Amino acid sequence: MLFPRPATLPRMTGERWRNVAGGMAVGAGLAVLAAFLGEVRAPAAVLLGLIVAGGVAGAFRPSWVALRVGTGALAVLIAACLLTPLLRSPLQSLTLSESPVKADAIVALGAGVHCGSRELEASAVARLTGALALWRAGYAPVVTVSEQSGLIGPRDCPKMSVLETELTRALYGPGGPTLVTLRNVTTTRDEAARVRDLARARGWTRVLLVTSPSHSRRAAALFRSQGVTVVSVPAQEWRFDQALTQPSDRLVALRVLLYEGLSRVKAALGGTPER
Repeated sequence: MLFPRPATLPRMTGERWRNVAGGMAVGAGLAVLAAFLGEVRAPAAVLLGLIVAGGVAGAFRPSWVALRVGTGALAVLIAACLLTPLLRSPLQSLTLSESPVKADAIVALGAGVHCGSRELEASAVARLTGALALWRAGYAPVVTVSEQSGLIGPRDCPKMSVLETELTRALYGPGGPTLVTLRNVTTTRDEAARVRDLARARGWTRVLLVTSPSHSRRAAALFRSQGVTVVSVPAQEWRFDQALTQPSDRLVALRVLLYEGLSRVKAALGGTPER
């Protein structure tokens, strides 16, 4: 016989098909979780890969067992974070809050832009308004805003610095602060390098650093590693209640903590080259 009978061909049993379907369901859940909690800025193909990987894992008993055990442990951990104020202490450890003093400039670190609606993200508005409040109080005459490099996100996304400049001018008109743009930045390290160069060129001796509370300690360390003297004055947290009294706040706090953790892992592995 040139060909074996169909009965002799390997076939997927009903149980294996169920495992594959279950694996794909778990993979889909993990894709959603990765996109939300890890703030994954990746094409749909990457998230689709997680679904396919789950399906492949479901086809083999050892990997299917590992997948179920792993997702079960992850579910228990997430439940603990949602049902208790477990995250309050690690969240507080990320914050460096210092009293503002007179300085040469106020640095409003970049956050993000909603490219479709062409609006600033909540964190970006919070950081800018925090910096403008310090300017109004007379702590410094200059406010820096950041222009993203375009390496992350759609190419036609509006520049954050342009939107922040427009918002500042709408609020204060020609009598507003002197705005200086940090050009072509991708990371906080890039922003620190730009401020370092400006400080050397303009004779700045101290700047006030305004960013989200959870980002403040890491950001201050990056600026100081560049030789910039900074005073960390975090903006208000607009994304969630830091008291973490509600599960919805705890869910967003978990997302923030994972993002900060992944940022530290990236930095330990060499980070993103300066742009």
